[in-house]
Amino acid sequence: MSSATTADTGNKTQTPTPSKPAFVKGLDGVVAVQTKISSVDGPNSTLLYYGININELAESASYEEVAHLLLYGALPGRSELAEFKMQLAANRDVPAPVFELLKQLPADLVPMAVMRTAVSALALHDPDIEDISIEASQRKAVRLIAQLPTLTAAYHAIRNGKTPIAPRADLSHAANTLYMLGADCEDADLVKAMDLYYIVLADHGMNASTFTARVVASTQADLHSAITAAYAALKGSLHGGANEATMIMLKEIGEPEKVDAWVDSAFDRKRKIMGIGHRIYKNGDPRAVHLNQWSEKLGNKLGQVKWYQMSRMVEQAVLRHRDLHPNVDFYSASMMYYIGIPIDLFTPLFACSRAAGWTAHIIEQYKDNVLIRPQSEYVGPLDQHYIPASEH
Repeated sequence: MSSATTADTGNKTQTPTPSKPAFVKGLDGVVAVQTKISSVDGPNSTLLYYGININELAESASYEEVAHLLLYGALPGRSELAEFKMQLAANRDVPAPVFELLKQLPADLVPMAVMRTAVSALALHDPDIEDISIEASQRKAVRLIAQLPTLTAAYHAIRNGKTPIAPRADLSHAANTLYMLGADCEDADLVKAMDLYYIVLADHGMNASTFTARVVASTQADLHSAITAAYAALKGSLHGGANEATMIMLKEIGEPEKVDAWVDSAFDRKRKIMGIGHRIYKNGDPRAVHLNQWSEKLGNKLGQVKWYQMSRMVEQAVLRHRDLHPNVDFYSASMMYYIGIPIDLFTPLFACSRAAGWTAHIIEQYKDNVLIRPQSEYVGPLDQHYIPASEH
């Protein structure tokens, strides 16, 4: 018998006990999925979508091109792009019963809770809902990418006692988002900034919400179920919401001359400074560079440079304490504020962007599926016994 499967213990030959997998808290560093969609290289501060550097996409691409790239694995040609834009524009409307549901919800709900519920409701009206074939899932993905900004804008209107603004088929994805939210969709700079936000947030490796979506998809649940779960994960404050919290922080500080004292106090009290630091990027988030530039540009354009200046001052004040750098949420906060987006819609619009990445990962999971089922390490008591309630 091979020594590889037995151990000699004197007079007995004993099969060794298989070693248990090592416990890694939070799955940090554990590779659970192989993907072609995006690559996050922390040490080199690099993000790739299908091998294309995020810097190239941020500077030159449109969100429609990026969404096509993520969904189909290649940038579209001219005719493909025109067809993809037409599909998005044709699918922006939301079924009337879902609008009615939005009207019935309390106006003071957290918008991410509303969007999570509304996405689940959309499933009830999708003609392909139980079909998880690749072709049907791609059709559903296009519909969801198109519908999510409509849902977000509709709830914003409804909670303010207004009639939702219907989408326009002649506008780009970013411009239509601004139009439905009542922002300036004719200003090329505001549209480009919104488009940039969508591009740089479209995917980011195996983050919490994407992993959640893939776990749900691995059970062969439908795409809407997986996206609903992704919304639930993004709603948590340790994943989504840092952009909102960053803008709230800047408003709390109030004025540039108060930044240094506020940051010093935050470090003294061990208070987390939102939008600063990243679990993977230790030398800077590549997405933050582009958002920094556009925040500055819009601040100057609108004559409201204070919020950008304060952001720069917070970044510099933090660096005097620790080697921590802005993440994607930090400069997106002031940039989105300049665009005219309500603060509590920053994260729902994050989800509108990430829909392209989420759906791409769900479809990739379907293509080579294995049920995601990790082990757990039991650390509770042993050798316990049942005692009837009457004997307690």
